[in-house]
This record gives sequence, C-alpha cells and structure tokens, in this order.
Amino acid sequence: MSQTAANPLTVPAPGTYTIDSDRSAITFRTRHVFGLAGVDGSFSLLSGQIRVAAEATESGARAVIDANSFTTGNDSRDKVVRSDKYLATAAHPHISFTSDAVRESQGAYTLHGELTVRATTQPVELSIEQSEIRAGGISFRATTKIDRYAFGITADKGMTARYLILTLDIVASPA
Repeated sequence: MSQTAANPLTVPAPGTYTIDSDRSAITFRTRHVFGLAGVDGSFSLLSGQIRVAAEATESGARAVIDANSFTTGNDSRDKVVRSDKYLATAAHPHISFTSDAVRESQGAYTLHGELTVRATTQPVELSIEQSEIRAGGISFRATTKIDRYAFGITADKGMTARYLILTLDIVASPA
C-alpha cells in the first residue's frame, strides 16, 4: 500500500481479488444521429479477477462481460445493438478482457490488455483514474476509448458513432 504526492492512486496489498459483479459497473457514452445526440448506457459484469503483484507494474486483471446486457434505456435501439448487425450476442454472448501489464508514466497508471468482442481481439489501454482500499477489499475507476470499427462492427457509419468511452467502476474482495 503506497501513495505518493505525484501519484494519487493507492496501490493495494499484493494478492488476488475477486471482482464483485453486483457492486461493479461498466458504463459508456457515445453519440448517434450523425453525432448530434449523446447516448449513455451500460453492460453487466459477469465475473473477473484482479491480481496485484508486489511490483505494481506486474499486476493484471481479467473480466467477462455479458454482451446481451447492453442497455441504453431504449428497447428498440438496444435490440438492434444486440443483433447480428452490431454485437451478435446470440453467437457471441461474452465480451472478455485480459491484462497482464500495468505501465506507469509520470505518476499515471495504465492497464494494458486485450479486449475480445465478436471473436475479434484488439489491444486496449485502461487509464486508472482512482483506486481506494476499503474495508474488505479494493475499488478502482478506469476509463478507455473503444473504436468499434477495430472489432469489425461498422454498421450505420455516420448514424452511429465510431467510438465509445467506457468507464469501469470496479469493486473487488480478496479471493
């Protein structure tokens, strides 16, 4: 557990932590209607684990997301996004993330990993914005920008934004 003036993040004790899917959230922001309107939504986390190494940069994480949980509060839009046109959740029910590297630069930490959507795997970097040691566990907030085209999801170019900004609020307990 360390904290420095240059780094406001608190590094938890080394060990393995199980992500609490009920207390964790994955939200996103994107745009539609030719970029004129904002869209907020979420995904549900099914499972995950965080491994904190004695040397923080050797830490890693893995998570499984329920692709069918995509929701924006608009049932007709959500149904289209879950269809073969976008996420193809019937054939690809899970979105997965795996990381085994954390990079530190000027007091900022980035979790490097691979995201798999619709059987396509691409590198992704999550900027760790907050970390906290809590009674019975840890919590993190991280953000990333996802390019849906990189995963072969190119339907409705122009009408639906290319990028999604994801925010992950993760709560985990010692395994």
